[in-house]
Amino acid sequence: MTTATLDLTLAGVGPLTVTIDDRGEGRPFLLLHGGGGPQTVAGFAELLAAKGPARVITPTHPGFGGTLHPGALAGVAGLAALYRELLDRLGLEGVTVIGNSIGGWIAAELALLGSPRISAVALVDAVGIEVEGHPVTDIFPLSLDELARLSYHDPAAFRIDPAAITEAQRAGMAANRAALQMYGGARMTDPSLRGRLAAIAAPTLVVWGEADRIVDPGYGRAYAAAIPGARFELLAETGHLPQLETPEKLLRAVWDFAEAPAAR
Repeated sequence: MTTATLDLTLAGVGPLTVTIDDRGEGRPFLLLHGGGGPQTVAGFAELLAAKGPARVITPTHPGFGGTLHPGALAGVAGLAALYRELLDRLGLEGVTVIGNSIGGWIAAELALLGSPRISAVALVDAVGIEVEGHPVTDIFPLSLDELARLSYHDPAAFRIDPAAITEAQRAGMAANRAALQMYGGARMTDPSLRGRLAAIAAPTLVVWGEADRIVDPGYGRAYAAAIPGARFELLAETGHLPQLETPEKLLRAVWDFAEAPAAR
């Protein structure tokens, strides 16, 4: 794996820097993390690259993981535009974009930009739309134990002891939450997104954990129904973070989808 910082220029924002991890060689994937930060997808990136031949690019959203947030970069649409520029800069073709949680929302907005470099999109327990009767859980006031209870099929396996967290780790978690709220807002939705999803032309897979209580499977089915031709796949014994809880199940789903003739 190599870690690099790239200087990009984004219309309406100006120059900015994005940090990426680059693993493996072969079929290209852009893997977008959620509100927990880049470490929530690092292990899955390794697994995906090892499945290979695969090249996995995992950017850190500016403001997460100790990176600086440029004040002019606002909202999920801004991140989607940033990653379109990143794909152009890297010269990648036939990219499968995978995004979890807010990363899935970014992936949906990126698909709506219509980049010819993208061949398929996988939305993994994505947020962003509004679905009556299926609200996005407000995670910001939750304790770590409450968040784990809603995020995992088996929360005990992922429990973090608050007493074991260092001050540096607390500061990093607080910075991640601030960046998450800056991009996604307090409600983690865009009222216009669900209607706009009909314009997505790239083959799309919507993957959901059956035990997700941040955004439940009914929300996921509504996401898939809003995208023409999208396929919905439910993962058993899985919560909001399949890449952490059942990575092999998620790997099979996204790899088979990326290889499918419909996704080429």
